[in-house]
Amino acid sequence: QVQLVESGGGLVQPGGSLRLSCAASGFRFSSYAMSWVRQAPGKGLEWVSRINSGGGITTYTDSVEGRFTISRDNAKNTLYLQMNSLKPEDTAVYYCAYGTTKGQGTQVTVSS
Repeated sequence: QVQLVESGGGLVQPGGSLRLSCAASGFRFSSYAMSWVRQAPGKGLEWVSRINSGGGITTYTDSVEGRFTISRDNAKNTLYLQMNSLKPEDTAVYYCAYGTTKGQGTQVTVSS
């Protein structure tokens, strides 16, 4: 079955960086676009970024453009999200997603 396992979250100060990873299994990872979505406390799911199957086309929501970088390693069935210049409003549970399937999420907290 499809499994998505996120890791790399934590507590970071404003302006700091984190790198999230998502290990995928149970489907042909290299054939599908992947996304990162997030859910802030008390809010709904927000799409953050998407990458096509080959990794050459990436898109971002306006609020993270220029600060976050999505990438993938198809040989390792792994999706990444490099997050720089983090802001308190980036605090959320981050999920990787394939279609309507997402993992259990990893908590990112940006606070001084």
